[in-house]
Amino acid sequence: MAILKNLSPTLTVLSCKDPGSSNMAAPSTSFNCEDFSEFQETLRLMRTIDDRIIHKLNTTLPTVSFEGKVDATETCKQLYDSLMEAHSSRDKAIKTCIAQTSCVVSQLRGEREKDADNLTLIKQLRKEQTKVKLLQSELNVEEVVNDRSIKVFNERCRVHYKPPKSQ
Repeated sequence: MAILKNLSPTLTVLSCKDPGSSNMAAPSTSFNCEDFSEFQETLRLMRTIDDRIIHKLNTTLPTVSFEGKVDATETCKQLYDSLMEAHSSRDKAIKTCIAQTSCVVSQLRGEREKDADNLTLIKQLRKEQTKVKLLQSELNVEEVVNDRSIKVFNERCRVHYKPPKSQ
């Protein structure tokens, strides 16, 4: 779906939008790719499960004396499924925003070729290029967060649950 975005009284840019991008994570979460700070805050909230994984493991996995009272295998499986869902949702959100912003950059480059002296256009192009770089750096942050969570999960749950080899 194309969206027309008015950047100035004389400049209109056609941006790309994935029709399915509004529902890419938890149903209650929506993403604003245009405002990077807001998007980053949304990602921070979505990373809560990763930030609290040690506490979650400590409070849900039984110690040796309580092993019979809690199904550690099921607990670990549920936690793993939640982690994978969160990781997938964030990855999709970041990649969707990168694709949308890259499309805007392409449109702006096309406009710049037609009107190389338009300073508003050049300024907007630089802004969008910077946003693409920031979004790409979020993919690196996501990789570190995911690796840390999986490492902690494996340290505590390896005896109780073996995740599928796809990860």
